[in-house]
Amino acid sequence: MWDLNNKKALVTGGTKGIGLAVTKEFLALGADVMIVARSTENLKNQLRSDKLITLEGDVTDSKFRTKIIQKAAEQWGKLDILVNNVGTNIRKNFVDYSEEEYRKLFEINLFSMLDLTKQSFSLLKNSGNASVVNIASVAGSLDVQSGPPYGMTKAAIIQLSRHLAAEWAPNHIRVNTVSPWYIETPLTESVLSQPARLEKILARTPMARVGQPQEVASLVAFLAMDKSSYITGQNILVDGGMSVKGL
Repeated sequence: MWDLNNKKALVTGGTKGIGLAVTKEFLALGADVMIVARSTENLKNQLRSDKLITLEGDVTDSKFRTKIIQKAAEQWGKLDILVNNVGTNIRKNFVDYSEEEYRKLFEINLFSMLDLTKQSFSLLKNSGNASVVNIASVAGSLDVQSGPPYGMTKAAIIQLSRHLAAEWAPNHIRVNTVSPWYIETPLTESVLSQPARLEKILARTPMARVGQPQEVASLVAFLAMDKSSYITGQNILVDGGMSVKGL
């Protein structure tokens, strides 16, 4: 069916932007959702559901990652859906990054999701029909002037997803990646508020607009459904046609 009834989903960074849109979509489709974020305060007036569980903490903390898995195990005993969405960026020229800055980007964007995904394996296996959806970026495939470390972390996520799709298929776990172009979120606000930069982005995009979080969430929901049961190891771009535009 075109729903997520009885599905148990874990969404990291689920309180704003794409993560919030995914959470709303999942709840609307009938899933039980556990949100992980540094703060869930802003959800109180946005989401009221007995199907929603919130956990506050820093995913770069290994102890907190273990707590997340323990909570999911106690609550459900399995995971049908894992959405790795946590991410951040520091936009600079390559030579201007400090070691602390690029290590921070790798820790948040890549290493935290790598470990959380690894720890989730047993719960995903218990599902018997699980789906992992990793949120990457077109910056993982193309230079979009968003800073090399960010693109490097997203490229690594795309490649990790391909490896796991092959390795975990015998365990009935699918793994796919969604790569958005510029989406109207808090993470891109500082870029989209620059008229000259926005003009360049729109000129590169055949649909001549930036995307909305719900346009990414709808694809994530489809990949989480049993309806997409033969799709794994793919990196799907949500980019308004940007990646296919030549002249």
